[in-house]
Amino acid sequence: MAFYQSMLPRVKSARYITAAVTAVFVVSTLYYIQIPARHPTDRFSPWNNSPRPWQHPISPSSPLWDTRAAQVKQAYLHAYQGYLKYAEGFDELRPLSNTGVNNFNGWNVTMYDSLDTMLLMDLHEEFSAALPIVREGNFTQLKSSRNGGTVFAPFFETVIRYLGGLLAAHALSGEEMLLHKADELATLLEPAFNTVKGFPVFGIDTRSSALSGGVSGILAEIATCQLEWTSLAHTTGSKKHFEHGNQVIQSLAEVMSERQGGMFPTRWNLKSGTPAGGPDSLSVGAAADSAHEYLLKQYLLTGQRDIANLEMYLLSTNEILTRLMYVTPTRQMLYVTDTNGPKRSASHAFEHLSCFFPGLLALGAHTLPLNLSIIDVSRLNPEAQRAYRLLENYDLRELHMAAAEGLATSCWLLYADMPTGLGPEVAIMEPKSKPWIDALEQWRTGGMEGPLPGLAARTPIPYTKPDMSQAASTPWDYVVRRADYFLRPETLESIYIMWRVTGNPVWRERGWEIFQALEKNTKTPSGYASLKNVMRMPAMQQDEQPSYFLAETLKYLYLLFTNDDPVPLDQWVFNTEAHPLPVFQWSGWEKYKFDVPSSRTRI
Repeated sequence: MAFYQSMLPRVKSARYITAAVTAVFVVSTLYYIQIPARHPTDRFSPWNNSPRPWQHPISPSSPLWDTRAAQVKQAYLHAYQGYLKYAEGFDELRPLSNTGVNNFNGWNVTMYDSLDTMLLMDLHEEFSAALPIVREGNFTQLKSSRNGGTVFAPFFETVIRYLGGLLAAHALSGEEMLLHKADELATLLEPAFNTVKGFPVFGIDTRSSALSGGVSGILAEIATCQLEWTSLAHTTGSKKHFEHGNQVIQSLAEVMSERQGGMFPTRWNLKSGTPAGGPDSLSVGAAADSAHEYLLKQYLLTGQRDIANLEMYLLSTNEILTRLMYVTPTRQMLYVTDTNGPKRSASHAFEHLSCFFPGLLALGAHTLPLNLSIIDVSRLNPEAQRAYRLLENYDLRELHMAAAEGLATSCWLLYADMPTGLGPEVAIMEPKSKPWIDALEQWRTGGMEGPLPGLAARTPIPYTKPDMSQAASTPWDYVVRRADYFLRPETLESIYIMWRVTGNPVWRERGWEIFQALEKNTKTPSGYASLKNVMRMPAMQQDEQPSYFLAETLKYLYLLFTNDDPVPLDQWVFNTEAHPLPVFQWSGWEKYKFDVPSSRTRI
């Protein structure tokens, strides 16, 4: 009896230990395998408790800017209420004829695309009224205003507008129905990934899973889905969603490792999963823009742990800085262009769509450890190695910010020069412009006197259509090739980021000039219209109000003017349609379940 009693404490301790071990095992198993994925309060800040690089000196809150933000909110309400009155049930409003048009599946794209804009502007009544329509939305009913033929949902546009809009609205509101709809839509779109390397095809019939687009693809459309699928995987815990986004990243990394250069070309063969347009079809414009954007943003979204995306971003950006950027001779306008053909000829076309790039550079300069030591220089081709050696002469963080400032200023000048105050779709820059890297080297070796090339102070010059035969010697250093203005957001996106990064009030004032020009030239009784020609006054309007005007253009203006900072750039990442997704860090169970390495290996 005494022996038994003497063993009681040991037995009791052993039972406690056994129970504790069992509990730890159960908890660990659930942690790594079964716990639901969603973490509503899990917001990872890569800066921890250290001072955030966004904490620039900003003047105290000004009633003036709150008033201007309120004017942007009224502009949004004007555009959205016009859509509801004349085009609800359609994708977009035609603001001159006051009719609707179905050009993106017939699912009310304007509503989905601006749900998060409503939330950021505290338009909760409009948001609540939209929820029942979204809840009842049927993603297998495809409608188009074009006559005849099968209707296919364009994968790229559907992902960035609908899926991105649902994910952002869920992140901002916590409304569970929005996440369910996002998961439903993503599942219907997944057959588009059924290619050799997992790059998505152009379009899909969500009713039958039939695919459209053949074997050809362009870079922007095959490599602009990683953010949405990664965010959805993290929020739902779906390994399937993770694998689709991850496969695109892995396939890009495989191609990058073989190219030994830097940028990805614009044309691709989806049958082989390899580039199809030759090594010199390079661009930051329409065919490639968002693919470059997502290299950096995927790295930022996942807590700066994805080294493969970081390396691809640095390689691509290095080639852009050394091959695609030029500075004009007279006004010292810095611009980015594209190249084609075996002679690597620069087109000197400067697209409005490329004006997202200065904002991307500014975002990267203040968030990345811009240390090129992560790049294996020995495997680069001779031209890429030469570019690497040239860039070693500069502080990469400062160089990226200089490029951002110069490019953003040029984008603004293309607005400020025009009679309407709004920028053209495409300008052809002075063909005798000098590669920026050559101008930089001349400046550096010449004693570094004066401002960096492309950063000299410039003022607008009122634009008049020049004699095309004299284009090379115009006082503007460019001629307008396409004079349309499609209510695009790219310049305002960069102006917003430049303001948040630098705190320089000049960017706010430039944004205000653009908003005033929008109000003066594009407003109609029911909404806002694109322009046919930014060089003509009075402005010639076109019968279209793109959904991105509400999703992006007005959102960036509002965020530029408001004294609050509802989506800090170190805590949120905008997809290419301006839908903010929360930054996170993969948890232990996610790494186990999805097979995510703690730090994705180099390419």
